[in-house]
Amino acid sequence: MSIGRLITVTLVWVLLLQLNAHAEQSLRIEAKESFYQFPFFEMKTPVWSYNGSIPGPVIHGKEGTTLVIDFLNRLKEPSSIHWHGLRIDNAMDGVPGVTQEPVGPGENFIYRLRLEDAGTFWYHPHFNSSEQLERGLKGVFIVEEKDKLPWSRDLVWLMDDWLLQKDGNIYPQFNTGRDLMHDGRWGNAPTINGKFRPDFTVNPGERIRLRLINGANARIFAPLIEGLSANVIAVDGRPVTQIFPFDGFELSPGNRIDLDLTIPQQAMGKTFAVEDRFTRNPFLLATIKIAQTEPALTPEFTPPTLPEFVPAKIFDNVEVAKIWDLNAIRGGKYGIGWTMNMKLWPEADKAGYPLGVPRKIIFKNSSSRLHPMHIHGVFFRVLERNGQKADEPFTRDTVLVGPRESVTIGFVPEHRGIWLTHCHIQSHAEAGMMTTIEVKK
Repeated sequence: MSIGRLITVTLVWVLLLQLNAHAEQSLRIEAKESFYQFPFFEMKTPVWSYNGSIPGPVIHGKEGTTLVIDFLNRLKEPSSIHWHGLRIDNAMDGVPGVTQEPVGPGENFIYRLRLEDAGTFWYHPHFNSSEQLERGLKGVFIVEEKDKLPWSRDLVWLMDDWLLQKDGNIYPQFNTGRDLMHDGRWGNAPTINGKFRPDFTVNPGERIRLRLINGANARIFAPLIEGLSANVIAVDGRPVTQIFPFDGFELSPGNRIDLDLTIPQQAMGKTFAVEDRFTRNPFLLATIKIAQTEPALTPEFTPPTLPEFVPAKIFDNVEVAKIWDLNAIRGGKYGIGWTMNMKLWPEADKAGYPLGVPRKIIFKNSSSRLHPMHIHGVFFRVLERNGQKADEPFTRDTVLVGPRESVTIGFVPEHRGIWLTHCHIQSHAEAGMMTTIEVKK
């Protein structure tokens, strides 16, 4: 082969690799009215769904590629889609009034998502969120790693919480006084993937990647698998710095964890309960059943960890840039307002920071209620809780701030734009507990 031809072939090969690395996929997501059959009722329940399913379809993308999503709104009110946890272009973040106009009935919006990070994420509306999420609009978004590991299987559990009436309809009042005075709208029918107390059958010897996502309006889940051991390998979509045992983990709305779960080869025919332990009265979430089959060969590998993505030490000499005091006041459009520094959205106490400069923020909860605080567009480290150093070897995009608790976080703004910051208890956010962080070059 001549030198000239060799160079030509090499250039073509490099070009093909570049095209593949930036390949685009496309799909359509429709929000529309549907019906769903809960097991407790003869009649189907009117719901709002993505593509007619509860929960919405699991979206799969690949790290380093671009996914183009045509969102069509067939509801009778405006909507949008927010891609929770994804670090994407600010204009694609899906927040009406901040990054885009709401998508009206019968209208569509094209989201172009450059998938920078592999991991477990999810999607949901950011318009009239307390109602639209409660009626069913949510789904899981998985960005697959470039180099896939040989898991026996990949299980996705989207945990949710429905408030249903005796006739099977969704309780129609939203942002009630009780919801606002307490920890939001907690339901009476917790589900996994839309199913009440489902059974999951697996094989002995399997090594399973179990992705847990809390998509509820307000309920905090603390799932525990009785009798099976697992390790936490990722939190809020990012691999942890140090893998650690799973012995209960509080998942507030928006949080995700990935577990490395190996089924013992000698467990044929056994059943294991998955219980929620957050409240004083534990309840059954699901059951894992081990099939009566020949044990599978358990794959041997080590899940990847990340060097400290946001190293805690870079914040040692960084001053606190903002303290957001979280509290309630009388007033606002619902009669009870949830504030950040005594201001209600949209008249919020906003922040602005330069690109690439480490920043510290404190969420100071002066109330007696729970507040899972979510920042769009960044991952952050929890540095301190109540002034004491936190031992949390992972990054987050959502952190639960308990009653009278103060949480110090550190992050490095990496993407320009205006990013929403809010409580992920939907009724608290809609009652005013929202602000923005503007990241400038």
